[in-house]
Amino acid sequence: MTVKAMNSKEVTKKVFNKEGLFILDVRNEGDFQDWKIEGENFDYLNIPYFELLDGVEEILEKLPSDKELLVVCAKEGSSIMVAEMISEQGLEVSYLEGGMKAWSEHLEPVKIGDLRDGGEIYQFVRIGKGCLSYMVVSNGEAAIIDSTRMTSTYLNFAQEIGATITHVFDTHLHADHISGGRVIAAHTGATYWLPPKDATEVTFEYSPLEGGNTVTIGNTAIDIHALYSPGHTIGSTSFVVDSSYLLSGDILFIDSIGRPDLAGMAEDWVADLRESLYLRYRELSEDLIVLPAHFMIIDELNEDGSVSEKLGTLFAENHGLNIEDESEFRKLVTENLPPQPNAYQEIRETNMGKITPDEEKQREMEIGPNRCAVR
Repeated sequence: MTVKAMNSKEVTKKVFNKEGLFILDVRNEGDFQDWKIEGENFDYLNIPYFELLDGVEEILEKLPSDKELLVVCAKEGSSIMVAEMISEQGLEVSYLEGGMKAWSEHLEPVKIGDLRDGGEIYQFVRIGKGCLSYMVVSNGEAAIIDSTRMTSTYLNFAQEIGATITHVFDTHLHADHISGGRVIAAHTGATYWLPPKDATEVTFEYSPLEGGNTVTIGNTAIDIHALYSPGHTIGSTSFVVDSSYLLSGDILFIDSIGRPDLAGMAEDWVADLRESLYLRYRELSEDLIVLPAHFMIIDELNEDGSVSEKLGTLFAENHGLNIEDESEFRKLVTENLPPQPNAYQEIRETNMGKITPDEEKQREMEIGPNRCAVR
């Protein structure tokens, strides 16, 4: 039988559609336990590649006959070899094209909704990393918020819909992924905005994004209002778009809240985090649709694969927004935190412009799951 390649977009559609898939992951056990492809109806078997060098006969009875079979490894090569051995045993099998490296970089655009005076807002779901970025479009102009380093995806999408990118924003100085904001701005001539309190060590020019800033996209009244909301970083800034959407950055997620320790300032920033979530956000309309910069678990995806929820619903259901005791809140966000993101300090320095790693190094720096949340 022929071994087929399955690309990351095809796997993403299976995640969104809640389809069944059986994944044979041939990476080392530690890598698999730390980070894997997740889907609501996915089943898994983790057998390191080196245990299959002499053949796959011993695992055949563990492989399903009623689900599609996908072999996954880090970069593709090992999964092709294992898939070929399985195919020789008469089973239909695919391998993940580009491996987990490609999975980490795939961006899937999802339309969130229409804007009041014409225009749209799109969410780009980085399904393998949990990153979420956005494009706001109006009258042929576009703004991008919290872009990843896969800049060609945004540039190509804007071209496809006939939009010119005029503004690029980062809600804060990211520590878990490398921003593509400066690259997109340089390529398009767009204005690059960054909160100045996060930019004290940057080596490049930017436009200071501060509370009270209003940036209009296109000729319609689609204003992006900056709301200073420190806590994840000292400069973290949220945006209210079209009086309908709250882009919360890494302050508030659907099932969790942001962690304050990625710049080594957890104790100092806990009070800011609580004030942003419990006071500043409480002043906003509960009808706002929250669009965060990350998701933590696959359960946070909506039916169409997007990640969003009404602010009022989060006030009612998100545990991190319902801790009355301040000492308990402080304990939650400073103790028993998940491991810090891979190479987070190098990522911060890259986003400051202090270092310029090559593309392969940037891939290595970002490998692994999203770890920006406290749950």
